[in-house]
Amino acid sequence: MRYLIDTNILLFYASDDFDSLTSDVLQILDDYENRIYVSSESVKEAIHLFQNNRIKTKKWKSARDIFSFIENDWGITIDYIQKEHLYTFAGLETVFGHNDPADRLIIAQAITEKMPLISSDHKFELYREYHLDFIYNKR
Repeated sequence: MRYLIDTNILLFYASDDFDSLTSDVLQILDDYENRIYVSSESVKEAIHLFQNNRIKTKKWKSARDIFSFIENDWGITIDYIQKEHLYTFAGLETVFGHNDPADRLIIAQAITEKMPLISSDHKFELYREYHLDFIYNKR
């Protein structure tokens, strides 16, 4: 099965913070039958956080190392933003209490690709009415 991971899940992996991942989420990520994807929007966020010293990891020496780490070390596929994702994004209303455009773009990508989205952000639950298949990583 295919899964899209949110930025926070990516960052938990990068910092070896496996205690912040539920056993259900770890099982999904560790199952070699599953194909794990991360949005290019999440990669952009990770680069930004790394360049501003907000990520503590020894895995990355430079922001460019992030690509190699994701694709080669983890075997995660970067799913790049496409026109169809933007079309879905344009149809998503900003729900009360959640107006982060990066999150909404990742949500739109998951909806368009019909992939379950794994995140620790409970506000993503509010997008189920848009047919988001959401897996909550309750920490």
